[in-house]
Amino acid sequence: MTSSFDFAPLFPAGLPAPSARWTGLAKYSFVGGNNDSEQVPLDQLIEAANLALRREGRSLATYGLAHGPQGYLPLREFLVTKLKRDAGINCTVDDLLIVSGSLQALDLVNATLLTRGDTVIFEQDSYQGSLTRLARLGVNVVGIPLDKDGMRMDVLATALADLKGRGIRPKYIYTIPTVQNPTGSIMPEGRRAELLRLSAEYGVPIFEDDCYADLVWSGQRPPALYAMSPNGGVIHIGSFSKSIAPALRVGFIVAPWEVMSRMLALKTDAGSGALEQMVLATYCKPHFSTHVPALTKALRTKLDTLMEALNEQFGTAAEFEEPKGGIFLWVKLPDQVDTLKLYQAALAAGVSINPGPEWSTDKSHSSSRLRLCFASPSHQQIREGVAVLAEVCRKEFGVPARSANVEKRAQGSL
Repeated sequence: MTSSFDFAPLFPAGLPAPSARWTGLAKYSFVGGNNDSEQVPLDQLIEAANLALRREGRSLATYGLAHGPQGYLPLREFLVTKLKRDAGINCTVDDLLIVSGSLQALDLVNATLLTRGDTVIFEQDSYQGSLTRLARLGVNVVGIPLDKDGMRMDVLATALADLKGRGIRPKYIYTIPTVQNPTGSIMPEGRRAELLRLSAEYGVPIFEDDCYADLVWSGQRPPALYAMSPNGGVIHIGSFSKSIAPALRVGFIVAPWEVMSRMLALKTDAGSGALEQMVLATYCKPHFSTHVPALTKALRTKLDTLMEALNEQFGTAAEFEEPKGGIFLWVKLPDQVDTLKLYQAALAAGVSINPGPEWSTDKSHSSSRLRLCFASPSHQQIREGVAVLAEVCRKEFGVPARSANVEKRAQGSL
């Protein structure tokens, strides 16, 4: 619907740019945090929904199911057990807040701690949703480069000392230590201990985003930073989006009450979706520990397909480190490739990608990088989509000079 009424003069300064109309997913979609639709445990979720509604559906008549503002008690009880088992976190139901996905968790933490002009420390390559929020808030972001083990502590130590020398105390250090987004690295326990030491030395809390931590190929992960912290200076967030389904929009925060009580005062939405919480609690208690290994096994095979397709179509022009879990592959193309331009050309050909500059604090460092989500497309779509992407990249940037499989055929005919 269009309107003849002019709303433009009423918009306040500082609004984000307007959104484009939704036109559907690309034929070959490698974007977003979407998961494998075949791995959604549909029959068991249907069963859980029926059980939950029959058992206590009438409690939907009360905000928060009469379980209080921190969320559905059985779901928090499940999380207490899960976090202890998987991440080494000792917490109680009172330390947990259920939120509408981890994006609401980001908003609540930022609203509690940040004001315009503040400074935060980030991994150089990081989650776009976190970075765009800080840009809107007018917050300064100091990016710390990563290696195969995550955020580099030597550079972090230098940055903290430099900021202190200038009288700046960062509000937090944001990290995705377990299956980092977008690089897929896992920070070893020793480096986590060093991060906690620097956090304590400089009086800067850690904001630990553990959204992908369930999806580790080996099934083994280091203890969470929250679990290792000797002084309670860590805020921990997680989500069911990657382990069960992103459209459910259920995440959680683990935090000391001093911070939790402030976030509760800001969570003025009258509670996150109650039905989703009821269904998840009913489903997860008997099924979560068997579902996740099956999901990660399926995701791992899709990663293999993507890496094979990239090697076949791009040859040595596409460089990447094999991620240790998750749903993303972070790819480096030759320096002359501008992935913001490649994104536009590829989209016109039916392939959607995430250009690197949107996922980095250093646009020049990431200008030839891109993030590919391998969870959502089928194996055939992965192969076909990468072939189309390689052809578009060759036409736009001369990279690869010829697709690798053509070169192989040419060599074979000699």
